[in-house]
This record gives sequence, structure tokens and C-alpha cells, in this order.
Amino acid sequence: MLTHIDWPGSPVDGPDFPGGGPGSPVGGDRPSGSWPPTGAGGPSASAGGGSASAGGPSASAGGGSASAGGAPAGVGESPDPRRWQPLPTQLQRAEAAGVAVTVVSRPALAETGLSVAAYRNRVYRGAEDVDALATGMLGALTAGDGPTLVYGYHPDVDRHGHLSGIDSTDWRTAVAEVDGLLARLVDGLPPDAALLVTADHGQLDIPAQGRYDLDTDPRLRAGIRVVAGEARVRYLHTLPGATADVVAAWSEVLGEQAWVATREEAVSAGWFGPVPEAHLPRIGDVVVACLGPTVVLASKTHNPIETTLVAYHGSCTATEMTIPLLVVPSPRS
Repeated sequence: MLTHIDWPGSPVDGPDFPGGGPGSPVGGDRPSGSWPPTGAGGPSASAGGGSASAGGPSASAGGGSASAGGAPAGVGESPDPRRWQPLPTQLQRAEAAGVAVTVVSRPALAETGLSVAAYRNRVYRGAEDVDALATGMLGALTAGDGPTLVYGYHPDVDRHGHLSGIDSTDWRTAVAEVDGLLARLVDGLPPDAALLVTADHGQLDIPAQGRYDLDTDPRLRAGIRVVAGEARVRYLHTLPGATADVVAAWSEVLGEQAWVATREEAVSAGWFGPVPEAHLPRIGDVVVACLGPTVVLASKTHNPIETTLVAYHGSCTATEMTIPLLVVPSPRS
């Protein structure tokens, strides 16, 4: 199984993998390493939070989140992100069209496997906090004369939502920091630029009664070979011949709180767009998408850190998916 936000072999990988490194929603410190062995740059991605893009005649590449998804990787295997995700990225396409592209984000995320898979552009500027983020974005925006796209990412709203909950004191502080960041970016925009502000998802707090744990409920554990995905959307790899029984059991336990479907049903419903046959096993035999204020935790076998969170995301509800795109033209236009 490959957990994309803590890609094995990335600089943020460490002995506590998976979960908890700088690439994860809750952050943390990890020993240094190297990814890949021959060296490769690339801008970063992190799970969750808000993103802001400042540019001229160009479009934002969107957010930077990836779920912890299942993968047919061997134990200890560290897949090359360029092969695991072989398609040209939006930032690469912009560069090919003559746009100067820069990513500004946390230095620790500069060369992660997820960064290489998601962005793969040539220029990355590290920024530890909102002040450095604003300075780096505005500096990159005015560095050249041609079409320019600067992608900036700040993870703290997402992180404090996960750790403390939506509308908590820490969450409000993080939102206020973003407000100050945006004011500074708008004030520094040159006449021919605009600021695009978006996020990769929303979040919702999950109460105790909405938390199921498949490691303590034998009805949910039966027939499962590998548990992947995240708490709001689980990808279940079943034992041979057990798929129908797993669908029936999970449907009975979760009821209207989740949509339980086979891989074939989820693909046919268009959830993943066109899926190459070689990539089908990444989805899992059964897909479980939480619809209510519900999560399915795996406290022992998958990622114990998830059990400590307050807010979650990853499913298809309006709270998680209806994300605005704010476009602010330069006040000097």
C-alpha cells in the first residue's frame, strides 16, 4: 500500500511511516532521507488546506491534496512518482505553453514523491510561514516580463481543523493569518495580474457517535485483506470470494451514513474518470464513501493518527466539495 502524502523514500519519510510527517495533515518531524536516490526536484503538495495562485494571463493549477490510496506495491517498495503518475501535470503544461511557473510552499515538502507526481515544474521557493509565502509569491510574480503563474500553498487552516476542529481557536487564528496573507498579496499585485484563491476541500467535525472502528468491529473486519483510503472514503481489498459479503456487511452496519459499492460500480458511476486497466487495483474491491457525519477508522492496522483528529474530509458531501474560487484583480488595473 502506498500512502501518497508520506511517500516512501521521500525526504519526509521516516520510521513512523505512514502518517505524521510534514506531508501529512497533522505535520510532524521526520529524519532526513533522499528521494529519489539520483535526486529530483519538484514543487510540493500537502494534504488539505487552502491554496492561492497569483498570475497574469494563466489559470490556477488547483489544490494539492491526495488521499492515502491503496496500491499494488511490494513491502518496502518506493515507486518512482514519474512512473506512478505518468501524465503531464498542469504546471508542466503551462511551462510548455511559455508560462513561467513557480511553486512557493514549505521547504520540507520540496522533493517529496507526491510533489514530483503532482507538479513537476522546474522552480520551487521554500517558505516557512505566511510572511515568507507572501514575499516569495510576489517576488516570483514580478521576476520576469512574460506570462507568469505563481502557486502558493499554506497548510495551517487544514491542519488546525484536523487537530482542533472547525471554528476552534487555533482554526480561527489560522484563518486570520490567511486573511492577512491575502491582503498583502492583493496590495502587492502589479497592474496586469490577478489573485485566485481556492482550497482543495472543506472539512467537517465528526462526533463520537459517528466514529466506526473496523479494527474493533468484527462485522467490518471480516473478509478484508487490506484497508486503504482514508477515514471518509475507504478502499477495501477483500479476500478471494468475499466482496459480496463485505458489501452486504458494511451496508448493514453503516446504513444511510455511507455509500457502499463495488469497484466496478464506482468506476461506472464516473467517480475516477477514465481508469486504465492497470490502475484498477489501486481503487480496491469495495469503495465506502461516508455521506453523513461519519468516519471509518482503522485504529490498529492502517493509520492510528487518524483516530486523534477532530475534523475530516475526503468524501463527496457539499461541505467537502463545494469550494469557491475567488478572483481578485489587481487594484492597480
